Amino acid sequence: MKTVALFGGSFDPPHLGHEAVVKALCTLSEIDKIHIMPTFLNPFKSSSFAPAKRRLKWLKEIFSTYKNVFVDSFEVDKNEKVPTITTVEYLLESYDKVYVVIGADNLKDLKKWYKFDKLVEMVTFIVASRDEIYVPQEFIQLKVEQNISSTTLRKTMNKESLCTINAEEIMNYYKEKNEK
Repeated sequence: MKTVALFGGSFDPPHLGHEAVVKALCTLSEIDKIHIMPTFLNPFKSSSFAPAKRRLKWLKEIFSTYKNVFVDSFEVDKNEKVPTITTVEYLLESYDKVYVVIGADNLKDLKKWYKFDKLVEMVTFIVASRDEIYVPQEFIQLKVEQNISSTTLRKTMNKESLCTINAEEIMNYYKEKNEK
């Protein structure tokens, strides 16, 4: 059986917490490949800070040396908001089983996701621990020791929280954006 973990999100900006999730996913024997899928635009948001193609570029640079990790442009190429179920249907064309990876902070809104009842029948959720949020037993819990929020990071631009591959470029982009 060919399996894939879908790790989607805005990645606005990508940071060490995202990298920690991918490293933890790489240790799971039941996953053959990881697709990192930046959104064109998060379905729950009206805008992004960095353009989708820039976030895609950053992710490709960060994860270029990771084995069995693919930064997928599917949602960015759509040039519109893409619900997770659409991305899962795309992945099921190539894989037998899809795991959807979310941060524990997303649990509170999970049932608001487009066609959630159908989605939950199609995938297995993996929940990355965050901020000591309780993860119910019906989910696979992924222990991650990085509590970094992109929202907070955009405000503080703490370089130590950014991935080292392109930290300077990312930091400068957001600083310039914040000054406008």
